[in-house]
Amino acid sequence: MKQNKYDDNQFFQAYSEMDRSKKGLEAAGEWHILKEMLPDFKRKNVLDLGCGFGWHSRYAREQGAESVTGTDISEQMLTHAKKLTNDSGIRYLHQAIEDMDFPEASMDIVISSLALHYIESFESVCKKVNTVLKPGGSFVFSIEHPIFTARKEQDWIYDKTDNEPLYWPVDNYQIEGKREASFLNETVIKYHRTVSTFMNDLIQTGFEILRVEESVPSEEMLKEIPEMKHEFRRPMFLMIAAEKKDF
Repeated sequence: MKQNKYDDNQFFQAYSEMDRSKKGLEAAGEWHILKEMLPDFKRKNVLDLGCGFGWHSRYAREQGAESVTGTDISEQMLTHAKKLTNDSGIRYLHQAIEDMDFPEASMDIVISSLALHYIESFESVCKKVNTVLKPGGSFVFSIEHPIFTARKEQDWIYDKTDNEPLYWPVDNYQIEGKREASFLNETVIKYHRTVSTFMNDLIQTGFEILRVEESVPSEEMLKEIPEMKHEFRRPMFLMIAAEKKDF
């Protein structure tokens, strides 16, 4: 099922008030790790799947990308991305990730930030990404960590006295599939998969995995937001860098 919550005005407004929406990449807790996993963008053609406000698309151009195509299912996301972008080297397309349709071997790099856990079939996305990438091309993405998506509640168990987080429960980890989770006070559909499924789907569709990282807060973010110390207790995000095999 293709899901588009972001064209709901109330949901979009709530999303727009998030720090990462207003301040960009530096306000994203995983960015200090993800950016070190990205390849050299110089003179490359880049596809940004689920581009949102276009932060990663603009970063790719700032790093020397020849061209960037950002796609998103939400018209409101794309409208805002265009307002923030003054660059003829970036184009934004209204297109669901599942419907990506680009010429074979037309891209050097495919990136995606926190979008693929909304997609029912990760394997089908991998196949399409492999098709549009040139041999040796890069596929780098971040997702909500399977420890985070396993339970639909996606929350800590709290101390009843002082409401401090006691522990992060994990249940039904091996039972993959749809989760109706709460995000910004709305019900959104996410798809839980195990770490091994993400990795094996990549391998079986012709990718070599180069690097796998799990999120921890940066020292700067810990200073600004002391509560981020709890992020050391479980990873919220999983990030994978892979390369299309050059047979």
